[in-house]
Amino acid sequence: MSATSIPDLMQGAVLPGDSTTELKEFSIPEPGAGEVLLRIKASTICGSDIRCIYHEHLGKGPEGYQGVIAGHEPCGQILKSGPGCRQFKPGDRVIVYHISGCGLCYDCRQGYMISCTHPTLRRAYGWQRDGGMAGYMIAEEKDLIYLPDELSYADGAQVACGFGTVYEGLEKIGISGNDAVLITGLGPVGLAAAALCKKLGANKIIGVDALESRNQIASDLGLFDEVLLAGDDNEKDIRKLTNGHGVERAVECSAHHSARNMAIRATRKWGKMVLIGEGGHMQMNPSPDMLHDQKTIYGSWVTSTWRMMDLVERLVRWNLHPADLITHRFGLEDVEDAYSLMASGKCGKVAVCFDEELHV
Repeated sequence: MSATSIPDLMQGAVLPGDSTTELKEFSIPEPGAGEVLLRIKASTICGSDIRCIYHEHLGKGPEGYQGVIAGHEPCGQILKSGPGCRQFKPGDRVIVYHISGCGLCYDCRQGYMISCTHPTLRRAYGWQRDGGMAGYMIAEEKDLIYLPDELSYADGAQVACGFGTVYEGLEKIGISGNDAVLITGLGPVGLAAAALCKKLGANKIIGVDALESRNQIASDLGLFDEVLLAGDDNEKDIRKLTNGHGVERAVECSAHHSARNMAIRATRKWGKMVLIGEGGHMQMNPSPDMLHDQKTIYGSWVTSTWRMMDLVERLVRWNLHPADLITHRFGLEDVEDAYSLMASGKCGKVAVCFDEELHV
């Protein structure tokens, strides 16, 4: 699509906060200084959209959902660039880092705009500024990463939030061929964790989830050596699978307190665990659960722009395609069905797609 054929109006999906979606008509904006206009090709749905916006608006004040076009996992092609853009140009295929920060605070200068401390300039796409559940979107040039030709737009849509979040956490705990890995919560984030652990060389990958449908998807994808239904015997079963030792590494993606507690106990002495799943709570007895066994727990929240670039390079090298985790694709006109399915949990990753990505 050329810049001359861009229409004046587009439809975009907003989330009222009552487990529905609403398509509205919007003018297609012109990019300002340091901005680009994207033709969206794929926009995937994140679990945080479901938990914090779709069912109800949990965030309050400037960090809450502002009634904008939803979707913080967009990927597309640049149609126009505004004045002052120095690197990206029309025709470039790009991934969007989903939080636009001030660019000047300590965290932004490290590439972690997710942790931007500016009270008004930190704005997430799909939360405080228009996101990717529309045919077109304005993005700031500083938030863009090149999408290599070897990766599809549906691959790229999952790099910042889904695969990027997992990759950040895995790099904190380190994964190698010495490690048996436990992954709790087998939604799209847990599946991404398994795909990455496999490429990083983990010698055994064990998955646990409470939903039979998710366990079936995990088994069908062939990413796990063992998939267990969540239950009281999980710790005992995991120790049996690891010669009585427990796992060297645990990746907690469910945000459920019982899964978190089990993962701590199923991790062996000197093991490491990373908390990735958002929300919930956890209880533990620090001395027997952590201190006496010399365990380490990391918290990890999203990723950085430089780590995204690192991940993109490795996805190409490994021939790993995040789009393989997409079980359902919808056009924008069926966005209600897309969010409803994602909310049910009876799916892998769900994508709203445009143009060539819709008919893969």
